Amino acid sequence: MSETGPAYAICGVGDIPNRRARAFSLLREGPDGREPFHIVLVRWDRKIHGYVNRCPHHGSPLDWERDQFFDGGGTKLMCGKHGATFTIDSGTCIAGPCAGRPLERLHLSILDGDICLLGVALVED
Repeated sequence: MSETGPAYAICGVGDIPNRRARAFSLLREGPDGREPFHIVLVRWDRKIHGYVNRCPHHGSPLDWERDQFFDGGGTKLMCGKHGATFTIDSGTCIAGPCAGRPLERLHLSILDGDICLLGVALVED
């Protein structure tokens, strides 16, 4: 994923409460035209982390209910289907069937208080 090209504002930093995550369903330009692109943004203290919302084990979404991404302790991302857990800062799986494999990281930037996605050609409405 290249960090060059346009920046797409996804939401404001304040739209995600601290130590919470939020899912977004977008469309991107793919080799065969438009394709769904599901992401998760995590606000953790002063940092924003972004990942493709897809477990590396079988490709299922991480959230088991809308915007429910954390383990019972609220400190790790968790796949709702298989229970694999991932670090928030790197997206690396630390327990479960995909141990050692990372989530696909997104390139983000904060511009004028908005969380912006870089390096992905989104389809704009």
